[in-house]
Amino acid sequence: MNSTVTVSQLNEQIKSLLESTFIQIRVEGEISQVTYHTSGHIYFTIKDEKSSLSCVMFRSNARNLRFRLEAGQHVVLSGAITVYVPRGNYQMLVQTAEPYGVGSLSIAFEQLKKQLQAEGLFSPERKKPIPKRVRHIVIVTSKTGAAIQDMIRVATKRWPLVKITLIDTLVQGAEAAQEIARHIAYADSLKADVIIVGRGGGSLEDLWAFNEEVVARAIYACKTPVVSAVGHEVDTMISDFVADMRAPTPSAAMEQILPDKIEVLYALDEMMQRIESRMHQILNLKLQQLQSMQTQLEQNAISKKIDMQLQIINQLKIQLKQQMSRFLNQKSETLLPIKEQIKYIQNRVLEHKNSQLSSLTSQLSSLDPKLKVRPWFVQLVKNGEVVGLKRLKSGDQVYLQDTKFIAQATIDSIETIDG
Repeated sequence: MNSTVTVSQLNEQIKSLLESTFIQIRVEGEISQVTYHTSGHIYFTIKDEKSSLSCVMFRSNARNLRFRLEAGQHVVLSGAITVYVPRGNYQMLVQTAEPYGVGSLSIAFEQLKKQLQAEGLFSPERKKPIPKRVRHIVIVTSKTGAAIQDMIRVATKRWPLVKITLIDTLVQGAEAAQEIARHIAYADSLKADVIIVGRGGGSLEDLWAFNEEVVARAIYACKTPVVSAVGHEVDTMISDFVADMRAPTPSAAMEQILPDKIEVLYALDEMMQRIESRMHQILNLKLQQLQSMQTQLEQNAISKKIDMQLQIINQLKIQLKQQMSRFLNQKSETLLPIKEQIKYIQNRVLEHKNSQLSSLTSQLSSLDPKLKVRPWFVQLVKNGEVVGLKRLKSGDQVYLQDTKFIAQATIDSIETIDG
């Protein structure tokens, strides 16, 4: 009689048998029903036309997955078969997953590119212009790589005045992406004109740090313009799409952002020639303007104006003299009859006055004391003036004068004769 076992015992025996038989297997199929758990584990199903198989990839293995598992992907899984004893379900414990016929890195690249593009990290509108005059460049790369030597050589040749700050950075390996992102943030704090992020050429695995999401978001967060210069011209990284400018090589980055000193010197020579030519034109124009102003100044000078006014005054004087002469001649002709009449009247008046004068002279002569001797007649003289008695007062000093004698007297009193 066969021995009886419990369900748990049976499941344990099946688990032991399967796990010892299917220790390392590879399974090909199409993914469906993918669940990313908050614990970091990934639960999904792989199937073909006839069957399906439950799978789980624990967090320790999921961390190493280069791409994101999505429904519909055709993949090749490596791992082992295990049994979940409480339910009696068996599943594949997946250690690695690779796209069927396509590299996992290529899938990861396209997935991240699609995601970031949808978020707008590649939008041309958000890209910052590279300054025309770059004075300070911060370079995030390895100090031991050939890239930094090429960049310094090109910069020294093209524009030796530029200041270069190097932030020594891991550019390859598992820790490279996190360090690149940290150093990009630090470079942004230095307030330089441009940040160059890059390295020299290598395999896709060597360059993969520049395809990591953490690096892309660090570039996107920068306020300083960022130039991505990774690998060779044929290499295209996620950092190239996010950066404000993509350079095909590190040395080409310097050629793109720095002017060529020889070209600048030629441009300065041409500029100086244009300035000199323009200055000659301006000086000639100003000289013509000065000459014109000098001519106008001479024409409008005060002395000239005074001379002109003097000429006008002289002309007016001549005109006035001529007009006055004509006016006087006219008035002289008008006054001639009046003049004759005045002369006639004047003669008549003169004759009349002469007659009166003669009469008065005769009367005066008749009254002259010298002509008429009156022994009792004297004149009263006060202060050299002949006065009458009514003009005298008591105490006045007077002189009594006749034709022969003068006597001095003092008036004692004056009385009025009645009648």
